[in-house]
Amino acid sequence: MRKGFDAEYMAKVALDAIREEKTLAELSSQYEVHKTQIAKWCKRAIEGTKH
Repeated sequence: MRKGFDAEYMAKVALDAIREEKTLAELSSQYEVHKTQIAKWCKRAIEGTKH
């Protein structure tokens, strides 16, 4: 079953990844989200701030 994540949750996870205080693997385990998904959320968050 797929999990649905709201924008606030995705932003929180992405911000933690952008801070680089933990590895993607650590964040993946902590938030129970695949590290590839976290990387996508980071990219989306960074691209969103450029506009």
